[in-house]
Amino acid sequence: MAPAPPDPGEFQGTRGIWGNSVNLASILDGHPADDTALIYRGKPVTYGALDDQVARLRGGLVSLGVNDGDRVAILCSNSDHFVTTYFAVLGLGAVAVPLNPLSPAPELEAEIGKVGAKIAVIDKVSTATWNNVDRSVVPSVEQVISCDVDSSAADGVVPIDSLLSADPVDRVEVDPDHLATLVFTSGTAGKPRAAMLTHGNLLANIDQTNDTGDRIGPDDVVYSVLPLFHIFGLNITLSHSLKTGATVVLVQRFDPLTAAETIRDRKVTVVPGVPSMWGAFAHFDELDADCFATVRLALSGASKLPVAVAEKMLDRFGVEIREGYGLTEASPTCTSSVAGEVRFGSVGHAVNGVEIRLVGESGQDALVGDAGEIWVRGDNVFAGYYQDADATDSVLTEDGWLKTGDMATVDDDGFLYLVDRAKDLVIVSGFNVYPAEVENVLASHPEVIDAAVIGVPHPHTGEAVKAFVVVEDGTDVDEDTLIEYSLDHLARYKCPSKVMFVDELPRNSTGKLVRRELVIA
Repeated sequence: MAPAPPDPGEFQGTRGIWGNSVNLASILDGHPADDTALIYRGKPVTYGALDDQVARLRGGLVSLGVNDGDRVAILCSNSDHFVTTYFAVLGLGAVAVPLNPLSPAPELEAEIGKVGAKIAVIDKVSTATWNNVDRSVVPSVEQVISCDVDSSAADGVVPIDSLLSADPVDRVEVDPDHLATLVFTSGTAGKPRAAMLTHGNLLANIDQTNDTGDRIGPDDVVYSVLPLFHIFGLNITLSHSLKTGATVVLVQRFDPLTAAETIRDRKVTVVPGVPSMWGAFAHFDELDADCFATVRLALSGASKLPVAVAEKMLDRFGVEIREGYGLTEASPTCTSSVAGEVRFGSVGHAVNGVEIRLVGESGQDALVGDAGEIWVRGDNVFAGYYQDADATDSVLTEDGWLKTGDMATVDDDGFLYLVDRAKDLVIVSGFNVYPAEVENVLASHPEVIDAAVIGVPHPHTGEAVKAFVVVEDGTDVDEDTLIEYSLDHLARYKCPSKVMFVDELPRNSTGKLVRRELVIA
């Protein structure tokens, strides 16, 4: 049985290589004050200005009663306010809880209620949804901070600008095992689970990835469109870049033409992306052949990159995409192809400081060429799922191995190749969707008897969600009705794009759904 996960604020476990005190927010230190840290909506923010804003927001949060271990929900899109809030929260020893600002109210209620957030920070994107949140369901929320000027005048809402004018407060040092952030990921049963990532976990993975191959440095300009509530965008695109003194260009929405223009105009040198993003670039005919001329490092993660996309990016633009593998519970990067040779279809080798095993069905290490489950061990492996010891025990072994549920093979040269994902998982634009969560929502519709969900290929998002439903006889419920119903309860990327009506679902003698018998076409 794995050790019980620590509660927020408790100091447990090993101290790793950082000694007795750290703080992830310290990555903002030591850079020239006049160097540009962020570019948001065309406006540069220097490291000196960012450091001052973070210190003042720490003071503002203290004035609201935020203390060590308190959870602060951040419902913001990619913006300077997200960055300032994230590092201010960490600097107080409080716990940042980044959430999807586009999630519907029921999903936000469940996640905020799960972690007991004391403060909620909202912006223009999340304001409308937040107004639909039933505050009686989330009684832990004592204060709402708004980054949206239009909503800051509402009763009980504190404008963030008033907090940014507070007297600065010094950053505190914490134990490496002090909880830094709770990042939600779905379990195999479809229930939201909050992965506990410590200051030590996050710092370790920054060091592990920065010690592999072609490093990001102070002369780099990094394109940041991956959502900051996703661990890839949060710890790799943002924190990794800021620790090295690079400039991060914050972008809220992706479309290939605008993205290519930004990359060209800002002379972007590093582009972290997901397969759907690279696929959009590869198949968008209007892009000039030299639009990625300044890019020296193109990264892909979150799901498997089709070889055809990698080849087309190389042929059309001369961009050699370097693929990696990771997961939220590993902070996230486990393998990378940044160093040395790139083999399309491979996610590279384990990064320095991370151990990888491929474990077969018998529990023994898989032979070269045979598929096995990826097990990971290192200082980047999370502390467990918040208030879910059973789920933690199911993935963490006594000797520190994280059982990912993902399948892979390895070749004679040690290159890792993903061959499957955790059972039943659907990946839409790099985001995990577990069918059970969607099925539960569909089944809650009064006219639906039964529901099943699978992933189907999609040219832009990699996969899309397809649902099969059994409805009451004589009902007039149609596909659009069920899709709209889903949108009221789930984030858009989790909702079905296609609904098929069937007489019954394939089930075995024990009543378990047999997904492989569902028709994909």
